[in-house]
Amino acid sequence: MRLSRSLSITSLSGLPLWEEESLDVQDLLLFEVSWEVTNKVGGIYTVIQTKAKITVDEWGENYIMMGPYYEHNFKTQVEKCEPPNQAIKAAMDSLINNGCQVHFGRWLIEGSPYVILFDIGAAAWNLDRWKGDLWNACSIGLPYHDREANDSLVFGSLVAWFFKELTDQLQDKPNVIAHFHEWQAGTGLVLSRSRKIPLATVFTTHATLLGRYLCAGNADFYNNLDKFNIDQEAGERQIYHRYCLERAAVHCAHVFTTVSQITAVEANHMLHRQPDVVTPNGLNVRKFSAMHEFQNLHSMNKAKIQEFVRGHFYGHLDFNLEKTLFFFIAGRYEFSNKGADLFLESLSRLNYLLRVQKSDVTVVVFFIMPAKTNNFNVESLKGQAVRKQLWDTAQSVKEKFGKRLYESLLRGEIPDMSKILDRDDFTIMKRAIYATQIVFHPEFLSSTSPLLPMDYEEFVRGCHLGVFPSYYEPWGYTPGECTVMGIPSVTTNLSGFGCFMEEHVSDPSEYGIYIVDRRFRSADESCNQLTQFMFSFCQQSRRQRIIQRNRTERLSDLLDWRYLGRFYMHARHLALSRSFPGKFKMDHLNLAPVSLSHSLRCTLMQSFSSITDNGNMIDCCTP
Repeated sequence: MRLSRSLSITSLSGLPLWEEESLDVQDLLLFEVSWEVTNKVGGIYTVIQTKAKITVDEWGENYIMMGPYYEHNFKTQVEKCEPPNQAIKAAMDSLINNGCQVHFGRWLIEGSPYVILFDIGAAAWNLDRWKGDLWNACSIGLPYHDREANDSLVFGSLVAWFFKELTDQLQDKPNVIAHFHEWQAGTGLVLSRSRKIPLATVFTTHATLLGRYLCAGNADFYNNLDKFNIDQEAGERQIYHRYCLERAAVHCAHVFTTVSQITAVEANHMLHRQPDVVTPNGLNVRKFSAMHEFQNLHSMNKAKIQEFVRGHFYGHLDFNLEKTLFFFIAGRYEFSNKGADLFLESLSRLNYLLRVQKSDVTVVVFFIMPAKTNNFNVESLKGQAVRKQLWDTAQSVKEKFGKRLYESLLRGEIPDMSKILDRDDFTIMKRAIYATQIVFHPEFLSSTSPLLPMDYEEFVRGCHLGVFPSYYEPWGYTPGECTVMGIPSVTTNLSGFGCFMEEHVSDPSEYGIYIVDRRFRSADESCNQLTQFMFSFCQQSRRQRIIQRNRTERLSDLLDWRYLGRFYMHARHLALSRSFPGKFKMDHLNLAPVSLSHSLRCTLMQSFSSITDNGNMIDCCTP
């Protein structure tokens, strides 16, 4: 197998580690601030949840997450406890004594990190005063009707207030690092810097606000990055104030990071700052690890999907399920951004090719995109009930057949097969068959669903190919999850995951990662390329697919937080050197060897550019 790059992850240019004695975490506190701490909204929840274990392993009790308080989430996801650090407790008490509600506990995920959660509603009476503080700090005004922006201001004001109380308690030791995710948390960063609170700050954007809006509006985004009038575009979409908050956070942070090279290019144009570090999104690979069992899990879960298909198509089942492939697409219901439009057109062309080639392969495609629904389709429920009735009928007749056959053999007789089943048995089977003339489609993915009772992970393991031809995808967890479960996938060179694989694996398609070129080809050419990928996949034999799944699974370690977490380490170290240059210097950095657990050889090359940071506030309302 060709792998042109000979360097391994043991020598990662741009992945420096500090000498162990140079960075004593006992003399530091690390806070990670996000709107999605214990509060699942989107993909950032997956990032911080899966990264928690390796961060806790490194920082122990000196790592604390911060987010908004929601009563239901707190009761179901958090174990309440007292802060182990007296300075943290004193800072919380100061807010509580001034009429705010602050909660502390352990988040019940792997690693059990500490969390501080701020009650937004209980502090909302301060909103008008805090709007004035924000305007005085950076000339950004928030409209009264934007609930999300107002909530982010309340949240950010509470976070900045907490950090002021905390650093007053700590004085100069330990030093504090605060890592903020996305614009909703960025207000806390802006206010902290304007008040000259002694923090080392990192800001990560997982997708730019304006980029998502422009792509959703079918703009030719990547070919016009340098042509957009950013302020005008934000104003026309009535998100100018949000854009200003995002841009202010970006320029106030000591270190600015984003999740992929493609988003770094976008951020440079949209937010006018080149990211200092690219921090790719990883996964807790051990959670998905099945060692040599992942092939068996594929077969087992494929059988469950086959049962669903029998219920969906029975009465119209004119194809062989043993020669049927299951493809799927999953993600937000963003028709163009997620590439659903390209996928549908490619499926039409694939159908034509399969018919022309007189292929005996059938492809069944699932669209897993949550949308508003009122209830299950009655015909869908009926179809699954009929399938179950057919199965129960077959089991009942089989039991009678076996018993009569056994009794006949005991008597030393060769049974008369025409008499082994009676008239009632034939009547029962006919009634079951006549009830199957329906067609329906699934709506939900859950182990409790009466339609397709499978969790998402089980479903992915049972499919043959994940197809994610996104136009706008700053990272893309769905193909990454396919990879660690040994399921081949299609991605694009406009997704962070696709760019990452294209850069670091010599021939991704040999490992079951098909990358559609949506950046430098026309839509029609990209559609043809996707069609060809799927058609080539359909031509593989079962043995070839098994071999390919083995190769795909071998890429898992490349996506593990144990390795990708080092980018976050570097960002934190860089922030310390910029905020406390007298105590932390970058020349303390060195490279430490890390090796992959298998023979995959690849290069992770990442250059980090520096910017000067004089700590001055910016007026984000000027271009």
